[in-house]
Amino acid sequence: MASSKACLLLHGFTGGPYEVQPLAKELMLHGYAVRTPRLPGHDERLVGLRTVHRREWLDAVMKEGRRLEQQYGTFDLVGFSMGGLLAAYAANRLRVRRLVLLGTPIVYVSPTRFVRAAVERWRGASFSKLPVKERTPAHAVVQFLRLAKELRPQLSRIRQPVLVVQGKTDPIVHPISGRLLYHWLPGDKELLYLPRSGHLLCLDQEAELLFHQVKVFLDQPEGDGVGSTQSVPPEFEAAEKEESARGCWEERAEEDGGIL
Repeated sequence: MASSKACLLLHGFTGGPYEVQPLAKELMLHGYAVRTPRLPGHDERLVGLRTVHRREWLDAVMKEGRRLEQQYGTFDLVGFSMGGLLAAYAANRLRVRRLVLLGTPIVYVSPTRFVRAAVERWRGASFSKLPVKERTPAHAVVQFLRLAKELRPQLSRIRQPVLVVQGKTDPIVHPISGRLLYHWLPGDKELLYLPRSGHLLCLDQEAELLFHQVKVFLDQPEGDGVGSTQSVPPEFEAAEKEESARGCWEERAEEDGGIL
């Protein structure tokens, strides 16, 4: 029997479909038709990242989304890391029913750590052992950073219900990103922090909890608002009160790392 519901899942920068595949499999078992496209430039050896333009990522996502629109009318959208930024762009232009943003990079821990993590995933080797000229895929990093800057305003325009998920021990995306993103979203929204998870949420030790929460969120019928709920570490709540009183919450985030 053909599925009546569909979900598009988008992977992150220098990654691949494997980053969201475990969640995709769970959704398939839950009756979803799923698509996990490989973004331009993200071939097995990532050779294409040397020349890819950020517009190609946006065009690829829109193409996949339009296919789902034609077949299903509406669809759900999950974006991981950079895929979350691309998902926000698509959600403002396509008939997306519900949106899930996983580890979306609003604030990164540090540019150096971001590049190191990207390169290590790319090369599968220790950053320190790489020749200097190979340490930074400079063109691709520039494209990513420009994409992030250009797409940040898209977040405050999203009208669909959104589930924001952030790993508390994420070494790449500052954990406070989830909190900032939650505040920027204007509509119905949920915020979930995973206390023992890092960046690769679908592959981490709390993946089963993540899958359950995503399925619960997506199971809500169209037009059924979720309101605004959050599951936030106590220390983040205390920090928010302190920083809000001084009016420098985002400034502190920039000092800790940097707002994209």
